[in-house]
Amino acid sequence: MPSKVQSPRSHKYLHGEYQTFKKSVEEWTGKTINDEDLNRGIDILNKNRRLLKKIYELRRSDKPPITGLEAMEIVVSSQFVDKREHTKLLSETLKELEEYTPDKETGVRLMKIGSEDDDRDFLKMVESLGATFVTDDHCTGSRYFWNETKNGDDQLAAIATRYIERPACPSKDWPERTRIPHILDLAKQYNVQGVILAQQKFCDPHELDFPSIAKSLKEQDIPSMQLEFDVTVPAGQFQTRVEAFLEMIREEELF
Repeated sequence: MPSKVQSPRSHKYLHGEYQTFKKSVEEWTGKTINDEDLNRGIDILNKNRRLLKKIYELRRSDKPPITGLEAMEIVVSSQFVDKREHTKLLSETLKELEEYTPDKETGVRLMKIGSEDDDRDFLKMVESLGATFVTDDHCTGSRYFWNETKNGDDQLAAIATRYIERPACPSKDWPERTRIPHILDLAKQYNVQGVILAQQKFCDPHELDFPSIAKSLKEQDIPSMQLEFDVTVPAGQFQTRVEAFLEMIREEELF
């Protein structure tokens, strides 16, 4: 994957990498990967991505039928389970969610932004305090599936384009800044009231990115707070800080 994805040479470079990879897989397996195989693979993944996005769209409602923790579990499971099996389960889940109204109050509508983080206990803790994560921008969330591969005459080129144009992480988001408009658009679509910026310790790209994101959110009257994660999570300390953050948001909503 090229570091400078906005370079005019990035597509050609990644396309070449995929051609080399395809050839090595064919030599290793002794099987030829033809256009029909690639089209089938693209369709399988696109269908899964499309259904994941529909799950996320349900979270725009005033009473989302799914919590942020449940949404993250669905996305993470899609990274491990055979896509065809996962798609079947997604279709069944969508039918149930479209007819389901939760008893739990939504509370403060939060967005989670940052490094790769699949800490279930943290999300569970935050949502137990009268809040719901209604959307996100991180690798174990929307950034994993947000855009599809647009099929064409050259399947490997189409796959390369998909990865080049996916919602960028901060290490790839230069020289033009594309992340902030994307984040602000998500915040507007999902009626976000507050944002938690979650950084894995020593993840420098996100640490450098957060001040400009926080500034842009503040200009839209969306408060944010930053938390730094490590292998072990200081649950008690984080809970106190999150409680104060949610209380501040609730007070501002009254005025």
